[in-house]
Amino acid sequence: MTGTAALSVDLSTAERPILRQRGQREVFCGLTGIIWLHRKIQDAFFLVVGSRTCAHLIQSAAGVMIFAEPRFATAIIDERDLAGLADANDELDAVVTQLLQRRPDIKLLFLVGSCPSEVIKLDLSRAAVRLGQRFGPDVRVLNYSGSGIETTFTQGEDACLAALVPVLPETDAAELLVVGALADVVEDQFARLFAAMGIGRVRFLPPRQAAALPPVGANTRFLLAQPFLADTARALEQRGAVRIAAPFPLGVEGTTLWLRAAASAFGVDELRFQTATELASERGRRSVAQYLPQLVGKRMFLFPDSQLEIPLARFVSRELAMQVIEAGTPYLHRQHLAEELALLPDSVVLSEGQDVERQLDRCRAARPDVVVCGLGLANPLEAEGLTTKWSIELLFTPVQGYDQAGDLAELFARPLVRRTRLAV
Repeated sequence: MTGTAALSVDLSTAERPILRQRGQREVFCGLTGIIWLHRKIQDAFFLVVGSRTCAHLIQSAAGVMIFAEPRFATAIIDERDLAGLADANDELDAVVTQLLQRRPDIKLLFLVGSCPSEVIKLDLSRAAVRLGQRFGPDVRVLNYSGSGIETTFTQGEDACLAALVPVLPETDAAELLVVGALADVVEDQFARLFAAMGIGRVRFLPPRQAAALPPVGANTRFLLAQPFLADTARALEQRGAVRIAAPFPLGVEGTTLWLRAAASAFGVDELRFQTATELASERGRRSVAQYLPQLVGKRMFLFPDSQLEIPLARFVSRELAMQVIEAGTPYLHRQHLAEELALLPDSVVLSEGQDVERQLDRCRAARPDVVVCGLGLANPLEAEGLTTKWSIELLFTPVQGYDQAGDLAELFARPLVRRTRLAV
């Protein structure tokens, strides 16, 4: 390997070495998270304060048709604002007023910052307070940053949920809080499993309706459903909640360990846990098994993009018998991923951050069967004869839980099947 001065191996802990990279990155900004968040909170609206580039990014990612009525939009900073001919705060107030008059169904409005310099100069937190006073209590107004300078891809969800934590109601009740945006069908499945285990007081963040914000307090125990929610977890801990350490619910094994961690925290005995989960876990195993012929023994390389890479590497290694050459992740939160790291085979090279050219060199040299990467890298790699899977699909597709384990396996089998058919 050349140019080793720019790379280092972290030996600060005894667990396993991490290849740290601090070079050029190829990632989406945190605005992308709006695409799945606006589907989850059904009476929320996401107003991006940004440029036409921001608007094009979000609409392209969402595939929104011109006659759709989505719950997101962009307040565009145009030439008048840049020339100082208009007061940006007055312009923002006018846009919000027009929006809320047109859409009386909005109960929660997020002002989302982006990276143009004129947006950075705006104090959106103060604007949120001002607009909240004007339109409250009917509409709650919050703000967070989705700027590419501050966030990458999935960190937009983290920033959004962290903005919700300070306004969550107080409670002294012993409750379980599941944190992370999940498809409604997945949320319903988990709710049924928790109920079968006897854990009846379960809440989800984000909620489906703004009026259903979950309460939090010193007796709240929370499970992270996504590995990229570091700021949200920190904010919940500052409110007194306690995190339940667990792997993430990807695949049958990950889902079982995730649910078992909650069961242990709430005193559920093993027999009741087994009774509650055995049928669903068996369905998951059967669903995964149908894709094993295409996947066993195949080699995978994961570029850093979504922060799902470590749990995915664990899933494909242990449940699909694939060989993971390298699992790269934008950021590696050792505490939140400790249980995942303990399950990874020693042969997996872990990298944090990105130096895209060097990582591309390693990928080309390895010639893996499947490359998981962002959209910007997929087409060039396909042109070089490599088979790719877009990492963004793993966020847009329900993949958590027993009944989605087969769907997750199929996402990796699909590009291999496509390649085989094209070769015929």
